[in-house]
Amino acid sequence: SFGVDHPFCCFLRFDDLKEGDVVRHDGKRSDGYLEHIFKHAAKELFGMDVKEITYKALKNKDFQEVTLEKDGETVLRFAAAYGFRNIQNMVLKLKKGKFLYHFVEVLACPGGCLNGKGQAQTEDGKPDRALLAQMEEVYTAIPVRLPETNLHVQKMYQDWLEGTDSKKVQDTLHTTYSAVNQSTSSLDIKW
Repeated sequence: SFGVDHPFCCFLRFDDLKEGDVVRHDGKRSDGYLEHIFKHAAKELFGMDVKEITYKALKNKDFQEVTLEKDGETVLRFAAAYGFRNIQNMVLKLKKGKFLYHFVEVLACPGGCLNGKGQAQTEDGKPDRALLAQMEEVYTAIPVRLPETNLHVQKMYQDWLEGTDSKKVQDTLHTTYSAVNQSTSSLDIKW
């Protein structure tokens, strides 16, 4: 997301944006980047141009799944897990080897970022549902700007990263994961 004075998430400032300009990433809410990453992966990996994403609520509204099917087979499976209960259940499934997702967006606040404790609440400390709906409406009215269409991002790839498929891109922007030895510290959290 590239914007100035964006109230909901991190941003970068570029010269072509005027003070007060706000742009957002794909998605109906201010949460993470699941929708943008899903659409990008569908296009890059399977040549499919996804316009709309349908979330399927699983055990509750804060654990949702998004899938992409090609030739009758599910080729991408993403999930959004909001709130510690859902995160804990996700970790347990992962430990049991029953975790089928290619990507998971994890947010600590049930209901997502706009529903967090730092956001609008009623005087008794409960979420203000009306205000939350209004904030989501305002957020969806903000224009979307895809990072790959930003001239500054394109110039950064060209000048600094030496192209989109360069070794420098691999070394700078990509990571690998490996198993970690289990710690015996009493501070370990048992999920």
